[in-house]
Amino acid sequence: MTNCIPIFAHRGASGYALENTLKAFEKARKLGADGIEIDIQLTKDHELIVYHDMDLFRLTGKRKKINECTYKELLNYPIGKHFFRKYSKERIPTFQQVVEWANGYQIPLNVELKESFLENTRPLITALQRVILPEGSHFSSFHDELLRIVKMQRPDFQTAYIVTRKFDWNQLQSLSHIDVIHANKKYYKPSILDAVERAKKSIRFYSVNGNESFLSNPHPSVIGWITDYPDKVAKAEKRKKENRRSI
Repeated sequence: MTNCIPIFAHRGASGYALENTLKAFEKARKLGADGIEIDIQLTKDHELIVYHDMDLFRLTGKRKKINECTYKELLNYPIGKHFFRKYSKERIPTFQQVVEWANGYQIPLNVELKESFLENTRPLITALQRVILPEGSHFSSFHDELLRIVKMQRPDFQTAYIVTRKFDWNQLQSLSHIDVIHANKKYYKPSILDAVERAKKSIRFYSVNGNESFLSNPHPSVIGWITDYPDKVAKAEKRKKENRRSI
């Protein structure tokens, strides 16, 4: 896509294909997404895998946690929603498989580090020391301690903290290991955007669907949109910019 602001497809084009699968990533690429947002977790045998939930139930029907299973065991579980997984050939991909795919097309990854790393950070450190990602890739997390590890091991990677309502925006300037904020679109407010700008940071917004008025004239601190529908957001940006030029 030719956008002023890069559009990252959330778990791939998850509005059209099963989330966090190579099919969803390929769909996003074909729709012209500028990047892909993925979630990575850690298995019992220390394999980094691409999966959102700590619990397997939502997409496999199994009442087990990711860190209770080896990757070999996970390969036995088709993934999909409810009835459809009965016929699914999809399996949880490894982080390495997705990295190879992304490098093949040079499409940036927004890698969200999930909670399964909190009790064992060594596999993450090992992966960070070795991984090569496309230009524009970055790491994000709700967990500040994981982003500190990223910045310590790989200062060349951008780090993005995903905020919750408990976040103290007044402390943003002191967080030297954080480069960018990721926030729900409900935080698109002048006071927050000004706080980001004062701290000399940047921000990306998620849950964007293409209907937002701010797409036509985004704040200077905004450097990305994260969406299930990359095509709709791109069309909305283009349409609103054309309307603005015609006035």
